[in-house]
Amino acid sequence: MKLLVVDDEPNVREMMRLTLEAAGYEIDEADSGEAALAAYSGGRRYDGVLLDQKMPGLDGLETMKRLLALAPDVRVVMVTAYASIELAVDAMRLGAAHFLRKPMTPEMLRGAVAAALAGAPRPAIRAAVPAAGPQILTLTLNGFRIEPAPAAGASPNDHVFTVTRPDGTADRVTVVIDPDAVSRVARLTHHELAPSGAFWRRQAERLLSGYLWSEGRLPEGGRLTVHDVSRDDLDIAAAWTAD
Repeated sequence: MKLLVVDDEPNVREMMRLTLEAAGYEIDEADSGEAALAAYSGGRRYDGVLLDQKMPGLDGLETMKRLLALAPDVRVVMVTAYASIELAVDAMRLGAAHFLRKPMTPEMLRGAVAAALAGAPRPAIRAAVPAAGPQILTLTLNGFRIEPAPAAGASPNDHVFTVTRPDGTADRVTVVIDPDAVSRVARLTHHELAPSGAFWRRQAERLLSGYLWSEGRLPEGGRLTVHDVSRDDLDIAAAWTAD
């Protein structure tokens, strides 16, 4: 398959090219959005485009809109060091097939490209649901899927999730609720919340989702620990009734 790597930094383009060529892809490079559009205007076509968001001249979002007008079927992976929820929403709404954050590992790059070319569901922000409502899966912006997993025999302080990587492989991750965190929340809010309940499950899932987004991999040993909560979450805990 043939890919176009679009980035104004030569060292980033080289890293992407070498990584993807080693995986069997044929790579062309462009150093700007204008150069990418010129390649398409010249008659060349690609299965996928890796597109940096922040570039001189045309930025990634505008370049993507114009590319998709020329080639609606191309799979675009938006790449950025300036990730935000707003940017991700805009990128997916405008047609991005995947979203990749800098700095990235070769594994992250290959996984994002493979998922985009395979037509895997686009990463999305989790839909808000009542805390006591049905559990739904969570998709991180870089393509990890998080689902609650059966945890027979687990400690009440453990929340177990199945995490599916962008390449489709899956493992379990346990997020432990630190008893000191439970005590601190109870002391500050005058509201005791069971570590096995929905409030702490929400905290566990948020920690796991943030880790996967920032690190691009599962935690070492398949475990994380919630040691504290934010000021805003203390306010939520004080009013929490779902448990």
